Formats: sequence, C-alpha cells, structure tokens
Amino acid sequence: MTPKISRRQFIKAGTAAAAGLAIVPASSILKIGANRSGEKVIVIGAGLAGLSCAYELNKAGFDVTVLEARTRPGGRVRTYRDPFADNLYAEMGAEYVDSSDEYARKYCKEFGLDILPAKQYDGIYVRGKKYGMADFKAMKQILPYKGTVGGKLFGQEFEFVRHWVEKIKDPKNIPEDVLDLDNMSAAQLLRKEGAPRDIIDLYKYTNATESTCTPDQMSALNMVFNFYTAAFSEDTVEGRIFGGNDQLPKRFAKEIAANLKYNCPVKKISHSKSGIEVTFEENGKLTSISADRCIIAMPLTILRKTKITPYFSDEKMHCIRKQSYGEVMKIAMQFKRRIWDEQGSVGQRVFTDTDLRRVYHFSIDQPGPRGILLSFTSGSSAAKLGKMSQKQRMRVARETATELWPETPQLWESGISKYWNEDPWMQGSYTYVSPGQWDFIDILAQPEGRVHFAGEHTSEFHSSMNGAIESGVRASKEIIEV
Repeated sequence: MTPKISRRQFIKAGTAAAAGLAIVPASSILKIGANRSGEKVIVIGAGLAGLSCAYELNKAGFDVTVLEARTRPGGRVRTYRDPFADNLYAEMGAEYVDSSDEYARKYCKEFGLDILPAKQYDGIYVRGKKYGMADFKAMKQILPYKGTVGGKLFGQEFEFVRHWVEKIKDPKNIPEDVLDLDNMSAAQLLRKEGAPRDIIDLYKYTNATESTCTPDQMSALNMVFNFYTAAFSEDTVEGRIFGGNDQLPKRFAKEIAANLKYNCPVKKISHSKSGIEVTFEENGKLTSISADRCIIAMPLTILRKTKITPYFSDEKMHCIRKQSYGEVMKIAMQFKRRIWDEQGSVGQRVFTDTDLRRVYHFSIDQPGPRGILLSFTSGSSAAKLGKMSQKQRMRVARETATELWPETPQLWESGISKYWNEDPWMQGSYTYVSPGQWDFIDILAQPEGRVHFAGEHTSEFHSSMNGAIESGVRASKEIIEV
C-alpha cells in the first residue's frame, strides 16, 4: 500500500510550521523561461486564484483570456459598502491576512496595499455567561465546560490527541496508524480517547468553526495535522487590508483588464493532446474559444455541474465530485454608537457559543460614531440560519447582540447577511477535509494534460486568500516551465 503522506508532503515536511512558513517569494519563482508571446491560455474564474495566475502569465508574455461568471472580480472576497452609512464597510467573505500569509502579503506590498492588524479576542460568552479574556487568562474565571483547562480557550481537545501528534517524528514518514486516522472523524477520535462531551461541544465552536464544519464531519487526521502545524488559537495574529479586501482582486483585475471577460459562465470544457476548447455563455448566447492550455480556478461546487469532455482521470473526478465544502454566513450589523468600546462591555471581539459564533467590532479603522458589528458563523449554525429569511436572520442577530450588549435595541440601525451556500456561483464556504479526503488537495492540484488547476482547494494553505493566491502562482509556474 502506498503511503498517503502527500498533502504537499505534509506541508513540505513540516518546514512551514518550523520555519515560520518561509516561502520563496513569488517574484523570484517566476523569473524563468523565455518570452512565450502568442501561446493562448484560458483562465476560468476571476477569484484570487485565477487573477494571480492570469497576472503572472500575462507578465510572462502569454495571450491570456479570463472568463468570470460574475460581474465583478474576487470570488469569495466580497466587501460590502453600499448598505452602510458614513462610508462604513464590512468583509462579507474572505477576511483575514495572517502574519504568515506570505503570498497575500507579497502582492499587497506590490500593489501598495496596507494590512491592518485585527483585534484579538478579548471576550467570551458561552452558556449564558460573560468572561473577560484578561481575567480568563489569569485563571480568575473557568469555562463552564467539563474537562477544560483553565486560562485557555482554543485547543482544549489537544490533551486527548497529544500522543497522536507526538507520534509524528518525521513528517515525511508518518506512522501508518496515524495515517489511518483519516478513516474516522475528529469527534469519533475524541470519543475514543475519552474526551468528555463538553470538550467535543466546545471544539464545535472553536477550531471547527474555522473549518466551517462540525467535529463529526472533519477527518481526525486533519485535526492531528492542524495541531502539528500550529492550530488556530486566541493568540493567532490576523489582519485585514486597510480600506477593504476587495482592493486586492480589483488591483489584479486592473492589471489584466483587457484580458478579463465578466458575466461569462463556462458551460463546457473540452480538452485533448492538441489543445483546449471552452464553451461559455455571453449575452445569452453560447460562444467557444480555443487555447493551448487552460487553468480551472472555479469552485468544485460549480465545476461538478460543468460538462467536461473527456472526463479527467477517475481519481480526479472522484475528488471533484466528493470534496467537502462547509457552511458559512457573515452578518453585518450597523449601530448608531460603538457600544462594544464602552466601559462595561464584554469585549470588542467576542467568542460565543451562540448561532452568531464569532462576534466582533469590524470598523476599527473607520472614523465616526457609527460602527459595524460583524459575525462569522459556520457549520450547523450557518445551516440553521441559512434556512431563514433575511428578516428572521436579523431578528436572531439583534436578539443575540442584545445578550452581549443590552443597549442594542436602542442603538441598532440595520443589518445584512451573506450566506455563501446560497450564492449561485459558490454554493458553499471553502473546502475542509472529511474522513478519506486527506490526499484530495494533492490530487486536485495535479495537471491533466493541458488542463491545470488552481483554487484554495488545491493549496496547502487552503481555505484562505493566501492559499488561493499560492495556487494561482503554482499553476502559472507549471505553464511557464513547460
């Protein structure tokens, strides 16, 4: 049996965690090869994966055409501005640029975009009780969850899987029994190791929220992997692009504007040893264009509904059809006054076990008395809210905000939600690893003849803007180096 190590060789043999994600800058990666003027390449999708790929190919002299189904660039990067007063805005899609996100930071620097550090967690609200993070870390308050360790919010499940993590001495040679964890869910492993139900319930709201799934849906191997490469915690340093994340895809799009076609959903991809033909809809009519190569940078939720002829390899098609996507919703709430900044507030960035999950002050870089409170909710909570109307979602948001800040009814002005699972060109959040899907990322990233693949689902840094960009750079490199 061939070992399932891969997953980009376990994040390049663990060096990402050990060396602070030391990556060769994209600019040096792509200074190769002669001018390839005249070679035609079709990029399907103008999210950050497709845009970064097209941008690099265009610089290398390729004749690039980007086909995008939407009327805007960015994909899951979505900054809302129009619904709010006083020039306020909110990130209703991809939000954070972590301190280790080298690809995202490289292009922000190239385009002159500043990254603003985000507020770290300073409040907790679980099982109807409020906790200040400072007192909590000082062990003055204990979570109302059986089996938890004081002074710590995230990673409470670690002690129950520590011995599995410690079994990994060499990431290039993972023990077979550790690899076998991919056959069960995180919840199953925790139960097997004797974790109290409360620990599993808390995990549902902590790290599993980041994956937009539940512990019953996530691969146990992936949970162990996350601990090996440093899991998300209350101390994770995050940031956002100052002025709105949508500036990054817009800058990419500006650079390749002559090559970018909006409102052109792809219906069919035909490929052979001699070339590519892509059929898409434009102005209500089907149109086809041919090229030497193609990069598919569309979500698999949409690709699996696109005609592919001939089919890719059985292994690739299996991954396309089965790759798991989570549930995610953002809710933005506009207030007359920033009550979360005032004395007595539970905090500005609050972890909760409510259906709103993470609730935080978004408009820290925006002047004025008004402010935006944003929530990031996922998994079962997002699915529950997703079945509601916008009006019902706002009622839940307002009631939950009132639990946290009692003055909410007097200061609430408006609210809006974005449920990505009902978005026609996404139909999901981002990918997560279900049992049996450990090696999907590597299979999905592999070229099929003249067809190449990009998107966060193909990146070792999946589920992030950084991962999307990394995948686009990798796909462009594959073509440039042919």
